[in-house]
Amino acid sequence: MRNPRTIAPTRRSLLTVGGALGLGALLTACGGGSSDSGSADDAPGGGKGGAWSFKDDRGQTVKRDHTPKRIVAFTGTAAALHDFGVECVGVFGPTKLKDGKPDPQAGELDVDKLTVLGNAWGEFNIERYAGLRPDLLVSNMFEPEALWYVPEESKKKILGLAPSVGLTAARVSMLEPIKRYAALAESLGADLKAKKVTEAKARFEAAAETLRKAAKANPVKVMAASGSADLFYVSNPAVNADLMYFRELGVDFVVPEKLDQGGYFESLSWENADKYQADLVLLDSRTSALQPKDLAAKPTWEKLPAVKAGQVSPWLSEPRFSYAGCAPLLEALASAIEKAKKTS
Repeated sequence: MRNPRTIAPTRRSLLTVGGALGLGALLTACGGGSSDSGSADDAPGGGKGGAWSFKDDRGQTVKRDHTPKRIVAFTGTAAALHDFGVECVGVFGPTKLKDGKPDPQAGELDVDKLTVLGNAWGEFNIERYAGLRPDLLVSNMFEPEALWYVPEESKKKILGLAPSVGLTAARVSMLEPIKRYAALAESLGADLKAKKVTEAKARFEAAAETLRKAAKANPVKVMAASGSADLFYVSNPAVNADLMYFRELGVDFVVPEKLDQGGYFESLSWENADKYQADLVLLDSRTSALQPKDLAAKPTWEKLPAVKAGQVSPWLSEPRFSYAGCAPLLEALASAIEKAKKTS
């Protein structure tokens, strides 16, 4: 499993699934991942009739005798599929905020119409998942073979209910996951020539060019980072898919020297949080990470040149891999770079 960066240990709640006998009955009724899970016409998904197969980024070819329509996915994955025209029946991962509004990772999903199997790290209601009669489970992979937000301790039961597709979300530039999500969506029946999709792609391409020009015209030093109560994480632009792409477009990133296991970041104690200097800080905006108001009491945070200059920009460090999901990220970064001033 990916080094969770800012998912604090307190958020690693243990999987709790009530009703073991009920779960067993549902597992039996569903018959595991090799059988049909309901009619191909009884739920949204956009699929066509006939046999279906897709080779995922684990090198595994998933086959069904019909195009999956009862799809369950990690929230950000479901949001990306939605952008391409494929709907899911259930999600797991950050979906709703405490006030009931959609989590940023939910994108344009109507979260009130989805079955939420878990909203935090370690949560996955297997009994509810079985009740959905899933055709397919889809998630990102930040490490080979590890499906994001599928708990390791219950993975065998979960993956026994339906076939799964894993798509690589790290160590490749952001364009690659977007293309892979597009390919998966098309296999599930999405029309990639639909106006919504082509307009989003055009916006993405325009935003990429805007960022390229901004980075060239104003070559400021940028640091992508995340904050927790005890540690300040400086992210590695050679591993994170979005940062890799931004870097290809000319953005000059701080590159941490002493990477933690997994290579995603260097974790610094708050006493040493000023190890790297930058003109602009991209701060992890996920709900699991501390925000500027939370960090105001940290002396070293306030001493960072970019913070003193008011040059801190939100960074959704787990983008949804679609043109619609990533275009605003490019636009926001271009705008932040255009406005940033050198701090030294």
